[in-house]
Amino acid sequence: MNIKILVATHKQYWMPEDSVYMPIHVGREGKEDIGYTGDHTGDNISSKNANYCELTGLYWAWKNLDADYIGLVHYRRYFTRKEVRSVEAKKEQILTGAEWETLLSEYPVVVADKRKYYIESNRSHYNHAHHSDGLDAAEQIIAEKYPEYSDAFTKVCNRTWAHMFNMFVMRRDLFDQYCEWMFSILEEIEHRVDISDYDTYEARIYGFVSEILLDVWIEANNINYKEQNVSFMEPQNWLKKGSYFVLRKFGLHSKG
Repeated sequence: MNIKILVATHKQYWMPEDSVYMPIHVGREGKEDIGYTGDHTGDNISSKNANYCELTGLYWAWKNLDADYIGLVHYRRYFTRKEVRSVEAKKEQILTGAEWETLLSEYPVVVADKRKYYIESNRSHYNHAHHSDGLDAAEQIIAEKYPEYSDAFTKVCNRTWAHMFNMFVMRRDLFDQYCEWMFSILEEIEHRVDISDYDTYEARIYGFVSEILLDVWIEANNINYKEQNVSFMEPQNWLKKGSYFVLRKFGLHSKG
């Protein structure tokens, strides 16, 4: 199997040595070389990184990378066998190329373990965390251009769990189908939603919307997938995250 898993980064950082992992400098256009492949060659949207986040690397792979399976992780988040405490131990848990071959011989798609919200739906969580315009526009566009996906969109938005982080590995034919569908929706959102007054965080609108779109595509196409543990390579400040969530939920934190 020719497996390439992009490791999206914007700075030099520790990287796995296994050859399946390919560091990619996202948003490389106009930036200094940091020693990794950039997302600014060939057919690319590198200059849109402030709005598309890691998806500029995904787009580059779609248009320029030759592989049987393509995936995306982040320099601080990887698919691992299990959760452990220390960062060094987490590095040892990152899936190897041989393990990926075994997984992908059984499943055409691997995604992150469910993130569960319990008291909120995906839609209410999105609306508390972000401007609702992006997701609302996605719903409209799907109804107009891909009505066969509308039921799946509603179902996913009403769930209390999701596969987040835009992390996955896919068989090439499915990867191409997903990118064609997903990027066509995001491109249309660009024409419909004015983000000129968004702060830098909310300006990452297309990255946020795409996290929901991944599950919509999986649901609508009845994709056979495997969930895999995701480990963060840095300590998480859960108190800060929890406080931020409460502030957003009660409208006490500005979205810009």
